[in-house]
Amino acid sequence: MNFATNNYLQKLYAQQVPYIQRKLDPNRISVPIGYQIEIFAQGLNAPIGMVFTEKGDMLIADSGLATMNPQVIRISNEGMEVVAEGFNIPLTGINYKNGYIYVSHKGVVTVINPNGTRQDIIKGLPSFGDFSNNRVEVSNNEKIYFGQGTATNSGVVGLDNNWIFDHPYFHDYPGSYIILNQANFETKNVMIPAMESAITGSFSPFGVPNIQQYEVRRGTRLASGSVLRANLDGSNIELVAWGLRNPFCMKFDNSDRLIISNQGMDTRGSRPIANALDELFLFKTGAWYGWPDYSGGEPVTMPRFTPIRGRKPELLLETIPSAPPAPTAVFPTGSTIMGFDFNETPDFGPIGDIYIACFGRVQYEESNEYIHSGVGHRIMRVNIVSGEISTFAINKSGFPEESGLSRPTDVVFGPDGAMYISDMAIADIERPNMYLSNTGVIWRIRKIAL
Repeated sequence: MNFATNNYLQKLYAQQVPYIQRKLDPNRISVPIGYQIEIFAQGLNAPIGMVFTEKGDMLIADSGLATMNPQVIRISNEGMEVVAEGFNIPLTGINYKNGYIYVSHKGVVTVINPNGTRQDIIKGLPSFGDFSNNRVEVSNNEKIYFGQGTATNSGVVGLDNNWIFDHPYFHDYPGSYIILNQANFETKNVMIPAMESAITGSFSPFGVPNIQQYEVRRGTRLASGSVLRANLDGSNIELVAWGLRNPFCMKFDNSDRLIISNQGMDTRGSRPIANALDELFLFKTGAWYGWPDYSGGEPVTMPRFTPIRGRKPELLLETIPSAPPAPTAVFPTGSTIMGFDFNETPDFGPIGDIYIACFGRVQYEESNEYIHSGVGHRIMRVNIVSGEISTFAINKSGFPEESGLSRPTDVVFGPDGAMYISDMAIADIERPNMYLSNTGVIWRIRKIAL
């Protein structure tokens, strides 16, 4: 999910939007026989993630996309309260360990201590582009892992990147030495209007071409599309994998395997990729997962990845760092998979199955993507053994609805064994990527006796 937006315009827009009460109706949502969906909390702004404490309190990460004020909110028996606010936009994830709250927000990982004080344990992450640093996961050996998204859709800075005016020299950085093909892309020169066109190469700033036949780029620790690892205090940060476009969520299962949700490329920008898949991957130390030249384990030169009215994608890398691992599961184009959790309650369903939030397609100015596509906007179930996916919860219409599932962002199982779903605020019809305050909701799905 691309959160690179014009913060000034969004703030101005948020101030002008009147209070809107979302009219919710759980009966609009289809769940399997033997389950019941209900409203757990409403009137939130733009919730993007959740976590439970050992006391059973729910901590909610508000992205700030509706109000321009990201917050951490607690829901307990005493009610709802704001724990902390004023983070960078967007806030992308939250986790909790031994009284410490880990907050991921643009370019920074912050820890909220048990006494309420805050400390930025990691700063300076390369999050100026399309995708940010994401939710922190804590391992059994006291390490933190998190994903760092890419600057661009598919390795080339173009007119779809509205951040280039604020960060004109920013671009993607590889995680290991790479050799580039001499692939250049021509666009309108929005940076220097006196010049008619700009030629931009891969892994280069806007308007900077690849000059030589085989240019070399050196790998960097804080690479685009990477998995990073550090100590609990943020020290000793290291690169442990790369080649993921937007590794939004990662969690350890009960076998201590790290599972990663990765959002695939879009049909937009200077190098549009059609029909790219979202993927679940099993983490492998040192792996290159294929971005920007592979999707679902296949090279993007395959015919299925060519846009209907566009040129066939060419490979950006002359030689690949390694053979990309095969995904554990793949999701249809436009699913935009986000947060997920593992079921550990036999009464709810098969142990170990993954339930994942599918945000749905996002509309971009530089493409013909349509926001109300027939994919996403639902909760999917993944058989972790076979990789088979199936729909678990979806609006009966099959499309996003104000009264039902709109923009699911996370799935978490609570101490009561029920499933909790964060659903981001509804979008303005005329501004499909602007979100309305007070319209976020947390749903709960429980198993019921028949």
